[in-house]
Amino acid sequence: MAVAKKAASKKTGASDKDAKTRTKIERLAKDALKVVEKGDNPALEIRMRALSNVSFNEKRRIIELGDKKQSREFFNTAMARKFMQTFLVANGCKTLLDENKTVSIRQMFYMTKHTLKGTQENTFEDQSESDPIIEDLEVTVDALREELHLFANKRGLITGQLTVNDAGDEIDLTRMGRGGWGIPSICEDDNLKFVSCKAEMILVVEKQAVWHRLNEDRFWERHKCILMTTEGQAARGARRLLQRMSTELKLPIYALVDNDPWGLYIYSVLKQGSINLAYESMRMAVPTVRFLGMSANDYKKFNLSPAVQIKLNKEDINRAEQMKRYPWFKDKKWQNEITALLKNGFKMEVDGFLTKSISFITEEYIPKKLRDRDWLS
Repeated sequence: MAVAKKAASKKTGASDKDAKTRTKIERLAKDALKVVEKGDNPALEIRMRALSNVSFNEKRRIIELGDKKQSREFFNTAMARKFMQTFLVANGCKTLLDENKTVSIRQMFYMTKHTLKGTQENTFEDQSESDPIIEDLEVTVDALREELHLFANKRGLITGQLTVNDAGDEIDLTRMGRGGWGIPSICEDDNLKFVSCKAEMILVVEKQAVWHRLNEDRFWERHKCILMTTEGQAARGARRLLQRMSTELKLPIYALVDNDPWGLYIYSVLKQGSINLAYESMRMAVPTVRFLGMSANDYKKFNLSPAVQIKLNKEDINRAEQMKRYPWFKDKKWQNEITALLKNGFKMEVDGFLTKSISFITEEYIPKKLRDRDWLS
């Protein structure tokens, strides 16, 4: 499969996108100023990012944010600090847009942190205060963090049968050696473009160590695929890249995670989105991703030894029971999968396949799973 190669263009369309984002921020400030000039109490209406305000869209198969809002008022001692912080971050983002520069979310914390004149009060005490404000601003002005010119540290690696253009530099992902290509925090189409693709599928693995085994064994070459690791719970850049590859390259995607409730949740976030970022599910969730394993039934199916067993603790059991109640796990096959995990009484890590042989996962486990179409969706 090939993707038409487009001429590299620095920040193609970025000026129009930036102008729209800047206008949204300015409108937010102007609306508040009008209220102040009237002598009234300015307030921000922000959609609530909580379990009580999300729902599962059965048709689209993604988690969506509802319309419930919380008011953030200036003349309210319980809300004034966050009101002020929201406008500080908004002003910082406008500065970035004006100067066409980007900073990390950590750097935005320092850009907006200072001591209020005549007091010992800081605008922010810790980054744990500023990060949620950034997410509030995203919801309020309907703009991605990346559109606000903010990024996080990149996390995730990728290699395989794909060539990309990253901000003007063409990168062949078959020539990444043992280290792979680090997935950028910003994976929008004005920064990252797909040049050509010879892959027939995408394999996403939870752990970097498993990715290294598959990469060293050149699994991506033998099976004509794109090989990606999220290094645990997928960062926004990795989720956005996966969603774009699904939409634009139209390849089947398979996920390989540990056989425990946390591995299942990592898969769930890739597939349906997350509660905290429900407002961005349409740009991050991949409803078509298939669960290749590790399944609770793999213990007997592949004759694994007791050495792979890790006893479920109370937290594991409670989490599994909670996941059984999720709407997106209501399908009978998924209910059986989670029930089997609980019935086993133990969890397993993908690394446990080394009890069979070093390359068992590459040479036997994944190929057999794919041949037998042994996956859940």
